[in-house]
Amino acid sequence: MTGPTDAATGEDSDARVLPPETSPPAALPPAAQPPATLDLKALYAETEIGALLAELDRDLIGLEPVKRRIREIAAFLLVVRARRTLGVPSQPPTLHMSFTGNPGTGKTTVARRMAGILHRLGYVRRGHLVAVTRDDLVGQYIGHTAPKTREVLKRALGGVLFIDEAYYLYRPENEKDYGQEAIEILLQVMENQRDDLVVILAGYKDRMETFFAANPGFRSRVAHHIDFPDYSDPELFEIAVRIADAEGYRFSDAAEAALIDYVARRKTQPNFANARSIRNAIDRARLRQAMRLFDGSGLVDRDQLITIEASDIRASRVFSM
Repeated sequence: MTGPTDAATGEDSDARVLPPETSPPAALPPAAQPPATLDLKALYAETEIGALLAELDRDLIGLEPVKRRIREIAAFLLVVRARRTLGVPSQPPTLHMSFTGNPGTGKTTVARRMAGILHRLGYVRRGHLVAVTRDDLVGQYIGHTAPKTREVLKRALGGVLFIDEAYYLYRPENEKDYGQEAIEILLQVMENQRDDLVVILAGYKDRMETFFAANPGFRSRVAHHIDFPDYSDPELFEIAVRIADAEGYRFSDAAEAALIDYVARRKTQPNFANARSIRNAIDRARLRQAMRLFDGSGLVDRDQLITIEASDIRASRVFSM
């Protein structure tokens, strides 16, 4: 017995509500499974961080504890990346850092190299460095600090923000200081956007300890504390030779002896700034060499143009103090 017939079509009226015949749904592909193993050496080569670490070793004299710590951080981040690839649950690593040490010990240079390493490992999008001080973040009147700080953070997103002499952000002796507003904005961004920004706070070790004690929010967000040692006398001499060589100069034997003496004396005097002071000394020696040649006979050869003599070093007031 059939159902009622549709007058217009002559078809069985029940047929209109029956579902059309369809093929059974195709089986879904199995979820992609993580690989069983991963070659860390191959991943290391793929990220090319080895070249950056080699440059760090080649270009920076001394700083062995710092270089070792940077290699440890790079290895840790490589393992975190491998864990994710193999399906091992991993929390996003906290990468904010503190660099402590005296002036001229390479903190800004290492921060720039660290930005490159983080970029190669995929932890920052762009790998650039934005270096600032208090004046770039803190305003001079009400309503000035927030836009200044946010503009700096906007420029730094996707890379590394390096804040030199970070303790100057906090001035408890001045009730009308606006540094606390900048600190609160920084802390919020360091927490909420730590997957898109790495902040490095830098300065003298003792002052940074005081700063962290007064601002526990910073201490809780900074995972890596790296101390930069002063350079030894032989390291400072080698730095001087490299600086001169990069500018197309060399030292005579007597000038090398004078330079060794200069380094030993300068380290005991006020405002010594490690490699920065040595660079300044080489710049002044070049000026004295130029005046010595200019005041001479006027005839010079290539060897004279590139050679710094002992008199160019010993004319420094360092030897009269």
